[in-house]
Amino acid sequence: MSMAKLLLNDKEYEFPLITGSEGEVAIDISKLRAQTGAITYDPGYGNTGACLSDITFIDGEQGILRYRGYPIEQLAEKSSFVEVCYLLIYGQLPTAQELKDFEHKITYHTLLHEDMKKFFEGYPRTAHPMAIMSAMAISLSAYYPDLTDPEMIDLNIIRLLAKFKTIAAFAYKKSVGQPYIYPRNDLSYTEDMLHMMFAVPTEPYQLSPVITRALDMLLILHADHEQNCSTSTVRMVGSSQANLFASIGAGVSALWGPLHGGANQEVIQMLEMIHKDGGDYQKYMTLAKDKNSSFRLMGFGHRVYKNFDPRATILKKATDAVLNELGVSDPLLDIAKNLEEIALRDSYFVDRKLYPNVDFYSGIIYRALGIPTEMFTVMFALGRLPGWIAQWKEMTNDSATRINRPRQIYTGSVARDYTAVNTR
Repeated sequence: MSMAKLLLNDKEYEFPLITGSEGEVAIDISKLRAQTGAITYDPGYGNTGACLSDITFIDGEQGILRYRGYPIEQLAEKSSFVEVCYLLIYGQLPTAQELKDFEHKITYHTLLHEDMKKFFEGYPRTAHPMAIMSAMAISLSAYYPDLTDPEMIDLNIIRLLAKFKTIAAFAYKKSVGQPYIYPRNDLSYTEDMLHMMFAVPTEPYQLSPVITRALDMLLILHADHEQNCSTSTVRMVGSSQANLFASIGAGVSALWGPLHGGANQEVIQMLEMIHKDGGDYQKYMTLAKDKNSSFRLMGFGHRVYKNFDPRATILKKATDAVLNELGVSDPLLDIAKNLEEIALRDSYFVDRKLYPNVDFYSGIIYRALGIPTEMFTVMFALGRLPGWIAQWKEMTNDSATRINRPRQIYTGSVARDYTAVNTR
């Protein structure tokens, strides 16, 4: 077995190396504190492997993203979101019959308990939909038993996948003051989502295959992304043996943050700012290159992908198809296209690999579809749900799982005596 050596206070320690299936190397320090009395210091856990996982592989240098070994490009082109859900959660692509049965189960579990409508009624119209999503996900545990039987776990997984989009659509209808539209069993997953969001009782809603496919693709591209902030949150909460619904509710809350799921919302906010300033996109591209400027070009570059974001390459084509299908005229979308054109040919951005990322294109598509900015993160959560479930399931089935308990380096006051305050 290969070992790593640590020299600490003139004493040498050895720790085993772990090599992943794609050649990643990790030093197993699970016994570091027991052997040395020392711990590691790693803010943000950027250098810490918290688990072994066979769900998603990312190579940021090469621009690679694979679910269970399948390249994201192939899944986005040939698969469906429901099929990807099955792949992530159960580890293999389903057979034709398995996929048919899986789709049937999800379709016939989309209704919410009627009592849950009262929860929606209790929120103010201005409530952020992510607050509703988190609370309602956790509330499902009040209606469905928290059992450890594998069949019941699978049933709760189906319930969550089915009802999450209904919750999302109801949250949107609440925000615009329209009556809730119940799910339909004759529509596909994404068709039903669009219908529940945009249909009104007095008018038929026309579904477009181009729009439906674009939304399906967006959900696929967001389905999992390894050990990010929200996924790690799901695992951490689940490590205490919290139920599936509670763990997912925590993941929704983590995704809510602007540094995570809110990134595509910030893209639209940036475009709005440029538009209000006269639409001079050239001015802001110049500011983006000025190291003394505080302006940040949102939606370009990626923390993980140092080459290009493979999801963005896929979405660029989908964006063009959606805009052509809808024939929308939107000054913000015009600004976005101009920013994109400059970034793809300006040597400053090309040399630094500041290409448009998935958040840039997803924000444009959502806006073109008429989805309000506050709902962007909800759509992200809808896509990420199967990844969270797969990670929770993998964690609970791993015999090596222990309750998460990070350490700290204490920097506060040393021991001191209490002195009572004289109140006389």
